[in-house]
Amino acid sequence: MKIGFIGCGNMAKAMLKGIVSSKLIKKEEIIAADISMSMLEKVKEEMGINITNSNIEVAKGSQIIVLAVKPQYYSSVIKEIRDVINENTIVVSIAPGQTLEKLLKEFNKEVKIVRTMPNTPAMVLEGMTAACKNEFVTDEEMEYVCSLLNSFGKSAVVQEYMMDAVVAVSGSSPAYVYMFIEALADGACRGGLPRDMAYKFAAQAVLGSAKMVLETGAHPGALKDMVCSPGGTTIEAVAALESNGFRSAVIEAMKICEDKAKGM
Repeated sequence: MKIGFIGCGNMAKAMLKGIVSSKLIKKEEIIAADISMSMLEKVKEEMGINITNSNIEVAKGSQIIVLAVKPQYYSSVIKEIRDVINENTIVVSIAPGQTLEKLLKEFNKEVKIVRTMPNTPAMVLEGMTAACKNEFVTDEEMEYVCSLLNSFGKSAVVQEYMMDAVVAVSGSSPAYVYMFIEALADGACRGGLPRDMAYKFAAQAVLGSAKMVLETGAHPGALKDMVCSPGGTTIEAVAALESNGFRSAVIEAMKICEDKAKGM
């Protein structure tokens, strides 16, 4: 099955990396379009896929089209390609705020649409992607799209009303996590640890902690309690975080992110 990407920014390149390495689709059957030919040339050199500066060429020759442009460009891109796609084409959206209903109105005809929300850890094949489909996409087609999403991490099928929350919890959250890692490293530097070592310790601690949540199935609170010895150092640090509104700040930030996504 031929797949085309309209837009070739960081998220598209991350997805392409996973799809190419998985060999689910041959390189010769993948094409990408972007306004930057220098970027496309670099992607072609790195991954061996086909490139073009024509969105219509991508739309005409692909059974699956990934719309990898920013949300504000969706309307103009859809107007450009909607007359050249057919009823068997699957359109995959990766932008926040672009509902299935909104996209279908833009196409102004029956189109198979899968709405997704990937995240940037896909760049290291550890992405988390939520997906939902409209009524024209078969279960078999959805399963195939999910296999592509799984090539650069993990995926889960969700109901569409959950997608804005997904933006907050996984789509945007890598930024929060990077801020946390940076803060941990700053604190370690304050304590005398060299900067490069501080980042390594902080990042590995976050990676290992996340892995424990996923692999043990234990509640995060229970895992936290395992580290917090009575009267120990960790519970003192946890108390300081709580007194400064650590968890409430994260929850509030996610609500603001979710509201922003709904308005896009």
